[in-house]
Amino acid sequence: MKTQAGMPDAALMRRALYGWAYNRKRWDETPPDDVARALAWIAKHSMPVTAMEDPATIRLALDALSLRLDGKQASPRTAKRKRACLSDILGLAVEKQYFTMPVNPITVVKWTAPKSVEAVDPESVANPRQVRALLAGVRAQGPRGRHLAAFFGCLYYAAMRPAEAAGLRVNQCHLPETGWGMLTLRQGVVRAGRSWTDDGAAHETRHLKARAKRDSRPVPIPPHFVRLLREHIATHGTAPDGRLFRTSRNGVLQETGYGEVWAKARKDVLTEAETSSLLARRPYDLRHAGVSFWLSSGVDAMECARRAGHSIAVLHKVYAKVLDQTRERANSRIDAALREWNEPE
Repeated sequence: MKTQAGMPDAALMRRALYGWAYNRKRWDETPPDDVARALAWIAKHSMPVTAMEDPATIRLALDALSLRLDGKQASPRTAKRKRACLSDILGLAVEKQYFTMPVNPITVVKWTAPKSVEAVDPESVANPRQVRALLAGVRAQGPRGRHLAAFFGCLYYAAMRPAEAAGLRVNQCHLPETGWGMLTLRQGVVRAGRSWTDDGAAHETRHLKARAKRDSRPVPIPPHFVRLLREHIATHGTAPDGRLFRTSRNGVLQETGYGEVWAKARKDVLTEAETSSLLARRPYDLRHAGVSFWLSSGVDAMECARRAGHSIAVLHKVYAKVLDQTRERANSRIDAALREWNEPE
């Protein structure tokens, strides 16, 4: 903004921009009077796009997107994500020839996002015994818990992302009566909000993360989990569109809903010290635990990356500490073998 004189309240500014100015579906609607006044003030006092050619302005924007609404420092991942969005916007402005310079102005500013810790913390990784106990704690919560046990099993035994498990359909499941099965993952279901989807639905089906639209990811699953999924389908059936997991009204699972069940299972099953620790604090930690178990079991890192839907570079970055432990065990085995060969006959 060119000035802060007469600036509307920050909460009102956010509501006006996020709820109206940036929401194409409401452009033909008449906003409330306070929102209309805020939008008028913003239109009058906004800087022109060309102001972004000034490195000082770019730096102000980068510093601002690194803050939360309460003024405190945002997480490094949030700062990086918002910087990427800003870069895309400015790149489009270059394409539209809004600038006199032919390059994205964000590239001329030397700015570093806060450092982030991307590696999985070993303290958050549950072992197979703990996972079994937690899944039992989920099932003990009645019909709701019994329905969600296989959902959480997908996160661990197939290292699926929650959005992938929420969108899993019966035709993606090969579940033989004996032996290993196969889940062929093709999409995930994410909550975007009714105001931000083309069809007005609250959720949106998207292709696999970092994959082409029609790409798939086959993930083998062990026999005992095959049996669990077969029992789930026999007991609970599927939604009309074939989804294995759903709400009581056939809707898409909500993070708040299955998060409550997981929190209760942790409280019921884990010790007081474990409950207050990072151990399996989020359902997503089951995915980390699953991949960590594969790696620690000696599965080739490339195969782990393929099953988890990672690049090998991301796998090494995220699971660096687990890989270190795996390397130590491998080194010990090599040492033992060398000692055998070096012993006198």
